[in-house]
Amino acid sequence: MDPTQHPQTNYGVPPSLPSGTASFPPPRPKRRVWATLAVLLLLLMLGGSLLLNLALIGTGASLGGEPRIQERHFSHERLAENKVAILHVEGTLLEGHGYVKRQIDQALKDDAVKAVVVRIDSPGGTVSASDFIYHYLHKLGKEKNIPIVVSMGAIAASGGYYVAMAVGPTPDTIFAEPTTWTGSIGVIIPHYDASALLAEWGVKQDSIVSHPLKGMGSFTRAMTDEERKILQGLVDESFAEFKSIIREGRPKFQKDPQALDRLATGQVYTARQAKENGLVDRIGYLEDAVDRAIQLTGLGADQVHVVEYKREFSLVDFLLGSQARGRAFDPAALVELAVPRAYYLWTWLPPAITSAVPRGRE
Repeated sequence: MDPTQHPQTNYGVPPSLPSGTASFPPPRPKRRVWATLAVLLLLLMLGGSLLLNLALIGTGASLGGEPRIQERHFSHERLAENKVAILHVEGTLLEGHGYVKRQIDQALKDDAVKAVVVRIDSPGGTVSASDFIYHYLHKLGKEKNIPIVVSMGAIAASGGYYVAMAVGPTPDTIFAEPTTWTGSIGVIIPHYDASALLAEWGVKQDSIVSHPLKGMGSFTRAMTDEERKILQGLVDESFAEFKSIIREGRPKFQKDPQALDRLATGQVYTARQAKENGLVDRIGYLEDAVDRAIQLTGLGADQVHVVEYKREFSLVDFLLGSQARGRAFDPAALVELAVPRAYYLWTWLPPAITSAVPRGRE
């Protein structure tokens, strides 16, 4: 049988048109591709703008300037008028520590704050940065006449321990977690002698200076005896100040300064060792420090709202993620590696990368 006589049995294959039948070309697709793409792009832009604005409004993010401090509920009664504020001192303490200062200022201007818990997780930092934070925390307690309690995290060493002395002589105010490392009481001015290596490369120190001591501490040549004596004097004076601050915060060492001398070797101690030697008061967690702060206010637990200070969510956080800001490299720190600087820091190498946030953004 001729299959052309029965096109319906051709298994879906369209039959050939009979001869003489007029054929028409298929309709041309309408040329609206670019218009469609433009509309889609506009919708995406509008949608993205809407989402961004909602995110900024919902989080209180600012497009510029310094990020402000937000209060977040931590524990106890949300509706209570009295507050205990948890402040954070974290990372390597370098110049440009505005974030810690803004937390202190927030607590200072808030009349509802009746006590402060300082959460420290830091290996220390420069002498000046450590002393700056200590000074303003101590001032906060004095001006508001409120108790300060310290809660140590993973590490509160050297300058981190220095900051903890802001609690003053009030007993049972320094808490260390069971796994905390603390102590490292001492001062270091890092110095590296790369003169032999530079000589192999044919690099020669040829600076023009007003006095030979102007280039003191340079890594391009060996340190002279005179330079070493001068720098040692700077270290000794900063070290004496460190121990003086400890004696103010730990009355035990006022009666027995030799005990502090035996501990102030730069050694790091576990929480248990620190407690046995009188460097901390109790082994406990942040919640224990909060309970002690409430006890010192004389208020009941149901009369206090415990709040935690956090950085305000920023546009950088929204676009790049909250961790991007904390991992930025600070080019200015490269220059500072060549600057003789004293550190209350548990390390053998001065930091080239800021620990918490880049300068100008803390």
